[in-house]
Amino acid sequence: MKDNIVGIQQVGVGIPDVLKAWEYYRKNFNMDVPIFQESAEAKLMTKYTGGKVHSRSAVLAINLNGGSGLEIWQYTSRESEKPKFEIELGDLGIFITKIKAKNVEETYSDFKNRKVENVGELLETPNGEKHFYLKDLFGNIFEIVQGKDWFRKDKSLTGGVCGVVIGVSNMEKSLNFYKNLLGYDKVIYEKEGVFEDLKEINGGTKKFKRILLERKKDVSGTFSRLLGTGQIELVQSIDKPGRKIFEGRYWGDQGFIHLCFDVYNMKELEKHFEQKGHPFTIDSNTSFDMGEAAGHFTYCEDPDGTWIEFVETYRIPILKIIGWYLNVGKRDRTKPLPDWMLGALRLTRVKN
Repeated sequence: MKDNIVGIQQVGVGIPDVLKAWEYYRKNFNMDVPIFQESAEAKLMTKYTGGKVHSRSAVLAINLNGGSGLEIWQYTSRESEKPKFEIELGDLGIFITKIKAKNVEETYSDFKNRKVENVGELLETPNGEKHFYLKDLFGNIFEIVQGKDWFRKDKSLTGGVCGVVIGVSNMEKSLNFYKNLLGYDKVIYEKEGVFEDLKEINGGTKKFKRILLERKKDVSGTFSRLLGTGQIELVQSIDKPGRKIFEGRYWGDQGFIHLCFDVYNMKELEKHFEQKGHPFTIDSNTSFDMGEAAGHFTYCEDPDGTWIEFVETYRIPILKIIGWYLNVGKRDRTKPLPDWMLGALRLTRVKN
């Protein structure tokens, strides 16, 4: 059943200024191709927005070197709220988003030479790979890691999103969800202790359980070659229980909102997750329309209530200025699109 889940499609990030944030992500992560950019009401999300329909402006941006996207999300009907407490590593939810680099050390030097603010030290992961952290303009933490696969290679140093770090309260329960249900069944490392490469992060000097997951086998699908390999790192605080990052706040408020997966056969997936005790909490009932993109989306929750989104894409714009839209729903969803077709999205790049 996990073969229905092709890979990480995007990570949602709630911010107070969508255009300012997207400019930052273009400059530093080369997320310069918009799959959609529009403003609308989030009518289907009232379960997580206080029972009221709220308006928002959003951009789904990708990097054509490969990797997942960022769905940059801003409330327009209310003020976007910050966390109600100072969040720290081990709190429950998506704490860090991973960005892949062609060469981590070269990327680090570039960030330092350009005087990008809030860049940490060059560090080493438990399995001996270089990485570093930085905070964006709104305090969201990104981790630059070594990329393993590429859709294409231009002169930019980074690709797109390649994973997340998620705070959990019970590693065994969370492994059952992410490993067995979502199919991230390959353990890259499994450690417990105090970690040198976490100490510069707020709360990172404490003792943690830490597991990095990938998939044992590649799953083919419409966007599989673009999305590439993804990672999910689970972190559990040993010293004290974590608090929910979105405690007392709405979906879409500031921070990393959701982890979204590209899927096919949504109805089959729904039955499977319901049988396993994680029923869908939101369902667009076969279709949604983002103006430029369309599909079927659903939500469920991990054991700690972290929002997990699934999207079965029906239509994406390739070159909307001439009316070129790709109807994905009419294709064999188990086979990847030709590289040239997705490569044509470079014509829609937004430059700073």
